[in-house]
Amino acid sequence: MSAVRRPLKSLGQNFLVDGNVIDKIIQAAEIRQGQSVLEIGPGRGALTATLSVCAGELVLIEFDHALASWHQEQFKDQRNVRVIDGDVLKVDLSDLLAERADRWNVVANLPYNISTEVLFRLYGVHNRISRMTLMLQKEVGDRLIAPPDCSAYGVTTVLLGLWFDISRAFVVHPGSFHPSPKVDSVVLNFIPRSEARAEVGNEDVFRSVVKIAFSMRRKTLVNCLKSAEFAKKINCLELLDVCGIDGRRRGETLSLEEFATLSRWVTKHI
Repeated sequence: MSAVRRPLKSLGQNFLVDGNVIDKIIQAAEIRQGQSVLEIGPGRGALTATLSVCAGELVLIEFDHALASWHQEQFKDQRNVRVIDGDVLKVDLSDLLAERADRWNVVANLPYNISTEVLFRLYGVHNRISRMTLMLQKEVGDRLIAPPDCSAYGVTTVLLGLWFDISRAFVVHPGSFHPSPKVDSVVLNFIPRSEARAEVGNEDVFRSVVKIAFSMRRKTLVNCLKSAEFAKKINCLELLDVCGIDGRRRGETLSLEEFATLSRWVTKHI
């Protein structure tokens, strides 16, 4: 099979073809010689050959069966490269990344249609990762680095910000891909923190509090929290008063630290 067959719109395939951008992504990833590397969605392999030389072990997860088979053929003689023909949303990343004692460097040009889901999957294994260099739709990337009290600030900003320091590496324009998408992309660096940015009590509670606060963006915080399951046990007005947070504010105005304060109190009283 040829790796140059037409990209599949159904899989959201936009293959990176700009050599300068490819070089910049490799530089941004800062892969140490012999490091374990996970590439999600290698596509036609724009980054893969270079990664295979740097990595002690390179694991590719490719959903497109034809491309997965092509990569298996391409790297059949390289014992450090393994191809997983499967869906990254179904692969057990915890088990996969636990196979090596060292932490993994993750590199990916994420399909726009599943990027947020993949981010949450990677968030769940942050303790097995040393660095991530991810290309995302610029709108999604802007959310991840947005400050409080703006329209871009949301659930992904707060949850990913708990365990990652996130910074923009550079913007990638549509002409760097085939076919060209209709929007700009951005490459972000994610550096896992050794400790959470704030003490949240129970992380499941933290996630619940954050998601509820953003569930109805136009409503006040107190009205959003009243719809939460924990509101059956906790008076939301009293909770916000104890935490020193005005219930008339909207969720998008709260800092990560304020969400952490709410989470700690909810954790203690449910």
